[in-house]
Amino acid sequence: MKVSSIQPTPNPNAFKFLTDAPLAKPGMTRAYARPEQAQDDVLAQSLFAIPGIETLFFCDNFCTVSMTAEADWRAVAEQVTRLLEAHEPEVEAAPTVDRDAADYDPLEQLPKGGDPEMLGRINALLDDRVRPALAGDGGGLQVMGLEGKTLFIRYQGACGSCPSSTSGTLMAIQNLLQSEIDEDLVVTMS
Repeated sequence: MKVSSIQPTPNPNAFKFLTDAPLAKPGMTRAYARPEQAQDDVLAQSLFAIPGIETLFFCDNFCTVSMTAEADWRAVAEQVTRLLEAHEPEVEAAPTVDRDAADYDPLEQLPKGGDPEMLGRINALLDDRVRPALAGDGGGLQVMGLEGKTLFIRYQGACGSCPSSTSGTLMAIQNLLQSEIDEDLVVTMS
């Protein structure tokens, strides 16, 4: 595997490492906010061993690494690049979502609570218009639940600790959902 580029993201503490081989199956993601969550993922465990790494997000052919503000960015980037290039291109951990599987049932992947039909429409719109844009910036989005007209989301990857995701991006998502799904929807972070 080869790291084809290292790209900055809108999050000043995250970089996106693009590879020439998949790090996740198409349409699948893996997100780890803490090393304990990566017990079954050898690559993620190795990356978390690098001082300064806070979170990891794997999607298709990239890995987004969020680092502490005190981290030595060049040293971390060099170590991440070495680990990724030494990695055999195979998916080691279970996905958080498999959107391409032949037996994929979107209702089974939805969070508990809320109107399943509305959650399905929300996720379809997010899949079509929001998640690709977030992935372009090294991030992702997980729907955590729907209570009444309040949608709870969790950002992944670069979006997880990005200052703009808690304000501008959140409002843009809410505005999109209000105009396309239901004008009374409120989006909040879980």
